[in-house]
Amino acid sequence: MNMLGEQEYMPYLLVLAAFVSMLLLFMIRQRLMAPIEEPGIQIGNGQTIGNRDEQDDYFSTATTPIGTLAVLADGISGLSHGRMSSTLAVTLFMREFLNLDHVQNVTSFFTKAARKSNAEIVQQIGGSNGGTTLVAAVVAEDKLYWGAVGDSSIMVFRNGEFIKMNQKHILESVLEERYLSGEITREQATNNPMRKRLINYLGYEQFQNMEICNEPFLLKKRDKVILLSDGVYNTLSEVEMEQILMNTTSPFDAAEEMVAEIERKQLHNQDNATVIILEQGW
Repeated sequence: MNMLGEQEYMPYLLVLAAFVSMLLLFMIRQRLMAPIEEPGIQIGNGQTIGNRDEQDDYFSTATTPIGTLAVLADGISGLSHGRMSSTLAVTLFMREFLNLDHVQNVTSFFTKAARKSNAEIVQQIGGSNGGTTLVAAVVAEDKLYWGAVGDSSIMVFRNGEFIKMNQKHILESVLEERYLSGEITREQATNNPMRKRLINYLGYEQFQNMEICNEPFLLKKRDKVILLSDGVYNTLSEVEMEQILMNTTSPFDAAEEMVAEIERKQLHNQDNATVIILEQGW
């Protein structure tokens, strides 16, 4: 092509180059404006001391390549060393989780951490009264693994309803089983003054095994994994918690609103209250 031919096509080439540039800029702009779904877990938590002199609840969360751990311990307020027990248990669970090398070992992690925590608390209190309840949840990909001892609670909130994971390790559960088997009457089960007494906790010399899920619970999009101390579920009804979870946009907002509602009630005997909420960020 001679110089004259090149000059004839030059305007067309410039227009084409400009068009291609504008198209690329438009594609880049659309990519930047598109919503981004962040991977990982969204975490919310809230806590209030209530009308107690000391905060005996202790909690923590951690994320590793294995998954996300949330652990909540409620030191037994009626016993001495409640705060020490809950702090020690959570610290030991965190330490064991950070050393976990494969998701297949999650079940043994719960067992090992619980036994270590119980032994350490018993040693530290040296014959005095002390102890703590504890619930722990590990979310790995789309599965929930959990362990529990005592009367704190783990639930999954799905489509406006709660799915309870663990049982309460209190005398009431034993009485209910005895009633269903015909050993005692309904009145004997419901009127026992000791029915709320813990029968298994960390720091108990006759500590039994931690309750652990037989199989991981398969999570769905928008499921919320919720850990509660008894100061929450003894104050807020399931209906009240459902409304908060349905009307808030994030685990952080939901946890904060739960605590705010507890404090608004101003119950005279309000216990320490702690909530942790995990939501998978698919």
